[in-house]
Amino acid sequence: MGIPQPSFLRTRAACLAIECAAAIVATLVLSSCAYSWGLGPRRLPEGHSRLAIPVFKNRTHEAGAEVAFTNSMIREFQRSRIGQIVDKREAEVVLEGSVDEIASTSVDQLKVDQPGGLIPQGTILNTVYRVTVRTSLQLKRVSDGRIIWSDSFSGERSYLAPKLGLEGLNSANALYNHSARQELIAAMAADVMAEAHGRLTENF
Repeated sequence: MGIPQPSFLRTRAACLAIECAAAIVATLVLSSCAYSWGLGPRRLPEGHSRLAIPVFKNRTHEAGAEVAFTNSMIREFQRSRIGQIVDKREAEVVLEGSVDEIASTSVDQLKVDQPGGLIPQGTILNTVYRVTVRTSLQLKRVSDGRIIWSDSFSGERSYLAPKLGLEGLNSANALYNHSARQELIAAMAADVMAEAHGRLTENF
């Protein structure tokens, strides 16, 4: 036979149980509210659903850069299924973009100090390049041509100059360097357009 507990202990235990239950309920409610406020359904500005994405303008000397950025943005909408990409004649809004700047600089170099080698002594070889891009986007309403959203985006990445067979030495060979640069720009286009898509479809 158990020892009966004083009434004040039973009352205290009941109060603690009620307080714990209330705390759990409050936590669930706050979590639900936070989720609702911070992660609401994404959509296009003004609730439009049909958009056209023509090929971006290329204001740089980098041939083909506009295709990489346009295709990256199209893939983002295909992946998210936010809105339907249609022909401009059927669109409610048009997303126009431009590649405004692509610049590269050498950020690391190697000087050849060994005489009598395959590379002349004193030669300066670029070993690391940094590429920066800048783009701008605007969303136009077809009915009146009004710009209802606009923003600009930029990105930066570095890459190693391709090696050409000499251990420890890299080369600025134009053909190899061009290939590596194109791959880097394509990767940057994907990153920048992912950010742009996220900002464009924020909970308006």
